[in-house]
Amino acid sequence: MFVGCFVGIVLVCAVATAQEKGYWRAASNTARSITGDVALSADRISINFSSFTMVKIRALVPAELGAVFDADSSVGGSGNLYRLNVPAAKRFLHKNTLCGEDNTEWVATYVTERSLQLAFFSGMKPPALTLDAINSATDLCGTFSYVR
Repeated sequence: MFVGCFVGIVLVCAVATAQEKGYWRAASNTARSITGDVALSADRISINFSSFTMVKIRALVPAELGAVFDADSSVGGSGNLYRLNVPAAKRFLHKNTLCGEDNTEWVATYVTERSLQLAFFSGMKPPALTLDAINSATDLCGTFSYVR
């Protein structure tokens, strides 16, 4: 029985991590006007045909997902915080940048069924992912929505 529970937990964790991987179509106005479609793999994010290395820092807890993405904890879903470096000079659709004149250093993900949300942050320190911190954040560059 212990082995069965262990295998079940491993499969659930693998599915939750794998959900965000793959190709996503831009759904929100900000995503359609700045990033276009995105693709995520285990260690890369591709935005408008440009690829950037990213490193998973940790999984996000439901309170953090709620704070950053206004997520309803009863819906479920999962998310992660990644470290990356998108230079401020990098232009995407319509000559837009992700974080204005700041480098994009962090991305938080949130996946539920067939939708993905990304929140990009600037700053060297990991973003504080509490409701109070997000409401007064100067390092939150924007949130973007995607679908499969």
